[in-house]
Amino acid sequence: MDKKVIKRSIFSYVFLAIIIIGILWFMEALNTKVNRISYSEFLDELKKGTVSELTITQDSNKGIYSLTGKLEDYSENETFETSGTLSEETLKQINEVKGDSDLEINVSSDPQSSYFLFFLVNILPVLIMAGIIFAAYYFISRQMGSANKSMDFGRSRARLTSDKDKVKFDKVAGLTEEKEEVQELIDFLKEPKKFQKMGARIPKGVLLVGPPGTGKTLLAKAVAGEANVPFYFISGSDFVELFVGVGASRVRDMFKQAKQNAPCLIFIDEIDAVGRQRGTGLGGGHDEREQTLNQLLTEMDGFGANEGIIVIAATNRPDVLDPALLRPGRFDRQITVNLPDVKGREEILNVHAKGKTFAKNVKLENIAKRTVGFSGADLENLLNEAALLTVRRHKKCITMAEIDEAHDRVLMGPAKVTKKYTEKEKKLVAYHEAGHAVVGIKLEGANEVHKITIIPRGQAGGYNLMLPKEETFLSTKKELLETISGLLGGRVAEELVFKEVTTGAHNDFEKATKIARAMVTEYGMSDLGPIQFEHQESSVFLGRDYNKSRNFSSQVAFEIDQEQRKIINECYEKTKKIIKENRDLLDLIATTLLEYETITKEQIEYLVKNGCMPDEDGEIDLSDYKEASLSDLTVEELKDLAQEKGIKKVDSMNKEELIKALEEDE
Repeated sequence: MDKKVIKRSIFSYVFLAIIIIGILWFMEALNTKVNRISYSEFLDELKKGTVSELTITQDSNKGIYSLTGKLEDYSENETFETSGTLSEETLKQINEVKGDSDLEINVSSDPQSSYFLFFLVNILPVLIMAGIIFAAYYFISRQMGSANKSMDFGRSRARLTSDKDKVKFDKVAGLTEEKEEVQELIDFLKEPKKFQKMGARIPKGVLLVGPPGTGKTLLAKAVAGEANVPFYFISGSDFVELFVGVGASRVRDMFKQAKQNAPCLIFIDEIDAVGRQRGTGLGGGHDEREQTLNQLLTEMDGFGANEGIIVIAATNRPDVLDPALLRPGRFDRQITVNLPDVKGREEILNVHAKGKTFAKNVKLENIAKRTVGFSGADLENLLNEAALLTVRRHKKCITMAEIDEAHDRVLMGPAKVTKKYTEKEKKLVAYHEAGHAVVGIKLEGANEVHKITIIPRGQAGGYNLMLPKEETFLSTKKELLETISGLLGGRVAEELVFKEVTTGAHNDFEKATKIARAMVTEYGMSDLGPIQFEHQESSVFLGRDYNKSRNFSSQVAFEIDQEQRKIINECYEKTKKIIKENRDLLDLIATTLLEYETITKEQIEYLVKNGCMPDEDGEIDLSDYKEASLSDLTVEELKDLAQEKGIKKVDSMNKEELIKALEEDE
């Protein structure tokens, strides 16, 4: 049994015993009978010898004595009380009676002559009784409060944001279009009459859709902060309970509270927990969840009006939501919050860089270019990891070394520096990663190599950071094929150099096969024609893309497998040809990796151009580029050369514009 439970049980029994003792003491005091007799009657009884007990209390101020005691014919709880002056004759008589009988005499001073005795006799019993009554009241009220709390199922779990937690748009970076979409909500909350005069109806609900970490919750907070209205936030799972009807009751109570504070915003995070399609799943839907959803639908657009209440919800699974939620009048505006582009990532980095100290050579623009696919939460984590590493290394500012390490940690996990390779394994990994790099360098459509390392991280023995040269919405067939070739570069290098293959290409094959399969079955990029053979089939009950529907015969399935194998084999042969033609470059990169273990994009470019690594300070001598033709240089090399010559606005120029500017400068 838990120690806290045992202590609580002991305390309860002790408390109950104190109450019983107090009640018995009080009842005994009530049952005591006190007879008030005159002083002359006391003297008569004393002469008769019927006084069995006597207590004499002296009052020093008045010279009067208080006499209490018992007579022989008294019961156990019966006493007498009198007062008077004790003369010498009376005292003599008392002494005589005491000598002739067993009279017990006690002499004490007046309690009022001693503050301690006065407190002990007159005040302490009252305080004890008051304490017992207060403790009993506290114990009973606490038990009643716990009972009320345990029965308080139907109250809303929505919490109201305090003023100190309010967020404005200046804290929301990288969501320019999204902020414009919600600007109408802010204007309506500030000046509703302007919209009502025009006869416009503001959306009652806004659904924010996007991957995790893209800033959906932050955007909702910023809307309430800009409009300066109350902001209630709750998770979809807070509505669901074991008891039927509780979720619907919480929805009613939430809107009741919101009406009392209108205009206001209600934010429901992860609404798919309660808003999934009704009547789905194995054996029917969940009754409690469906009742909660029905109540939410009614509150948003039912018989009653919720003027001044705007509901904002967030989810990354809009496909599983009930259609009734998405119709006009409820969530009639859907805003997609995508992963940020390079400009958005730079803005997000600027927000999270506040309060951090960076070295002079750290440029957030370059970090934004290297973090393709990072969400806002990932970027915040990246800078936080870099700051933690800086403190751990006892540095005064964050350098690119910490940012590089933090970037690798976010992607692959911490480096396993204690894990030792055999010399053969280390050479195999070096040539494997060098094979990826050679294909990435020589194929224009393949991903660009930004970093190569043979230090183990996570489940990988090494990794090659390859990113698209430009962020685009579409991919051409050529780009997809060259991406597959880049993925196969590691296996081809192993086969050509060591005449054997390893399991290191497992993840590469998985990615390449997935791309080839999609080209054949979804993108129509094969000899089978522009036909979509497969499409994702989401299961509402399971909540995941559980399987794919296949509307084709077994003969077509055989042809799909042939086309998929054909794409992989052609890319493999193309990759083999590239690496054979560039065997010297492969050996150069692999040898450099064996020596340095990690090389960056700038070092790779210098290595390809000059056949050796740059100086230890990391500075690349741009004079080496002057002997080469401008058209042979990469865009980054041209930008470096133009900046050295003092040409402005080089970041916005393409390759042709850079070459023209350099030629004009000469």
